[in-house]
Amino acid sequence: MKITKDTTLAKVLEIKGAEETLSKFQMPCLGCPMAQMEMDSLKLGDICNMYGIDLDKLLKELNENIKVKK
Repeated sequence: MKITKDTTLAKVLEIKGAEETLSKFQMPCLGCPMAQMEMDSLKLGDICNMYGIDLDKLLKELNENIKVKK
């Protein structure tokens, strides 16, 4: 699986270690009660755009972590 800007937060969180990477990038949705209800529709690209998170760096690190964990 390759994570892209269109990957939902719910799919990303299914990956072991992804939550740590998202926390490192200060992803606010992890602790937001509203986001908990919308995780199946929240896309990484949209979240990064809303909160000024560097999407390219986040995707690179998440995808590198997937390769390492396999």
